[in-house]
Amino acid sequence: MTNTLDTILAAARDHAKTVIKPNVDGWNATKKWPRDASDKAGAAGLTGLYAPLELGGQGLPLSEGIQVYEQLGMGDGAYAFALSMHNICTFAGCGYGTETFKDKWARDLTSGRKLANFALTEPQSGSDPVNMYSRATINGDGTWTISGSKAWVSLATEADIYFTVVKTSDAPGHKDMAMIAIPADAKGLSFGPRYETPSYSFLPISEMYMDAVRVSEDNIILPVGQGLQGSLMAIDIARVSIASSCCGLMQAALDTALSYSKNRKMFGGKNLDLDGIQWMLGEVATDLEVSRLLYRRAAEALGTPQGPLMAAHAKRFVPNAAVKAANICTQVLGGMGLLQPYGLDRLSRLAQMLRIVDGTTEISRVVIGRALQKRAAELPDIPVPKGFGENGSAPVR
Repeated sequence: MTNTLDTILAAARDHAKTVIKPNVDGWNATKKWPRDASDKAGAAGLTGLYAPLELGGQGLPLSEGIQVYEQLGMGDGAYAFALSMHNICTFAGCGYGTETFKDKWARDLTSGRKLANFALTEPQSGSDPVNMYSRATINGDGTWTISGSKAWVSLATEADIYFTVVKTSDAPGHKDMAMIAIPADAKGLSFGPRYETPSYSFLPISEMYMDAVRVSEDNIILPVGQGLQGSLMAIDIARVSIASSCCGLMQAALDTALSYSKNRKMFGGKNLDLDGIQWMLGEVATDLEVSRLLYRRAAEALGTPQGPLMAAHAKRFVPNAAVKAANICTQVLGGMGLLQPYGLDRLSRLAQMLRIVDGTTEISRVVIGRALQKRAAELPDIPVPKGFGENGSAPVR
């Protein structure tokens, strides 16, 4: 672990403890993104994790920077998710954007003075990005005119720029897809009503509408032909980041259950002295350790041929483990676990949200299943014993 990572993880841990946890209930009550909190995150170095030092970033590799969300997840998983998406966009802009774009935007993004988010999903397509209706027309002067809509856009109305994936023709497939950054003040850009999200209502999420939005070619992040590949890489990073934040959520739930049960008196002793309670929390502790190992292994694989599969394994297993952990820890507190001050109801809802965003558990199973089919095709056939049917069925008599 590098000194830089040590410092950043400590800053993230402190941010969760002093900024997120004491205020998250208030944020949800006001239904407003805490811009002062994300400003503090920027000042702490948490908004340019993967961006190069010369552009104001921390220069961390993905395998290290993704560990930050575990610390932030101890405060709130939705807040960690929003910062993870900002960091992915900042990574893309600083790494692949034009020099003009970087000159204008890079340092504002790495410092957190301006926020970015990703817009890929559309109302009718969900997890099928190839089935996209947003269209960009490339004009004679090099500008792009974009029309269409996006769904589930985080930091809607709050971000300063949206990294948006579009098609540039009506041809089927993905060879015409590109990514372009649309500033929030672009004429023709608007947003629908905010989605109702009871446990993370401070995070504005809505549909985004583009009505003949005109954008400079300087804002091209990924050119025509590279849009889908880059988007899939961004999604893999997001999936591992979610797994990381789920570990923070699991730790928060476990710590709440431990803090409560160590002093709760029942049946002549403390709850934590009961075998049943120890076994329940011991299962959470084991799942947490396994989840940490899995997401960190997946983070190391990002950018390699194994990256998408490892991201799918992490996204399938860890959020499920977080849902299970939140439920078990609520059960340990009994009726008290349902009360808002303990925060377990919020953690349960957040864990369910994190199971769904950036590819549901079922989508991860599809990715894993396809990898298994490929593996099976590479294995030698197992001969059917004599006397059995062609497909290994019961013996023929």
